[in-house]
Amino acid sequence: MTALRAPLTASPSRRRRGLARTVKRVVNFFLPAVVFVALVAAWAVAVHVYEVPAYLLPPPQDVLPRIAEDRVSLLNHSLVTIQEIVLGFALSIVSAIPMGLLIALSPLAKRMLYPLLVFIQLVPKIAIAPLFVVWIGFGMGSKVMLTLLLTFFPLLLASIAGFQILDQRLLYLTRSMGATFWQTFRYLRFPAALPVIFGGLKTSATIAATAAIVAEFVGANKGLGYRLMQATNVMDTTQVFAILFLLTVIGLALNGIVELVEHLMTPWRRAQVGK
Repeated sequence: MTALRAPLTASPSRRRRGLARTVKRVVNFFLPAVVFVALVAAWAVAVHVYEVPAYLLPPPQDVLPRIAEDRVSLLNHSLVTIQEIVLGFALSIVSAIPMGLLIALSPLAKRMLYPLLVFIQLVPKIAIAPLFVVWIGFGMGSKVMLTLLLTFFPLLLASIAGFQILDQRLLYLTRSMGATFWQTFRYLRFPAALPVIFGGLKTSATIAATAAIVAEFVGANKGLGYRLMQATNVMDTTQVFAILFLLTVIGLALNGIVELVEHLMTPWRRAQVGK
């Protein structure tokens, strides 16, 4: 009888735990939206109560209509900026992660490349941004290069740390069992490095949009950064906030894509969270 009662008494407990996990997921999903709505509401109330002029701080209810009003122009400039962000970020991924693996596994490569990369990182990128315009021109190439430079080093550091995080005792164990280098990399080193690498990807994703806008500030004739400079020069603050809203949406979308890829590539972490 005791053995039969045990599953019956454990079932409500499992249901409560499942309900608690569901509530936690719902709260985590909606909490950022609630905070955002609260901030927008506080913004609207502050503008109304203190009668702030629109050229200093426009009310939030004017921002979305302005986006709808200028939707064609803003869409065209947004596509240019998105291309710069995606190309620069993609080049950063295909260069920083392999170089991080090389530096993590080769002491000689670390001694040869790492000091040079640190020196390049210490050079102020914003200060040399005009040189990219001189060397490459006002086109997309100079913006992509600056985005690459600004997003490269955080991802490189994350890649080095990720590929070095594996316990050496596991490597000795797998080698003693006859595992090849590729098998060890595929089944141990790469999965162990993924969480750290995705941390670097999220950091670089947030920098990518800023890098593209700064590059457009230096020299451009299209893009959201170009439109932002135009709006600032004529003190069109409503359009400035409209562009900032679009840039925020672009940054959130890029970060969401990175998180989605992380979710798909690390199924074992989903299992840990579900426990």
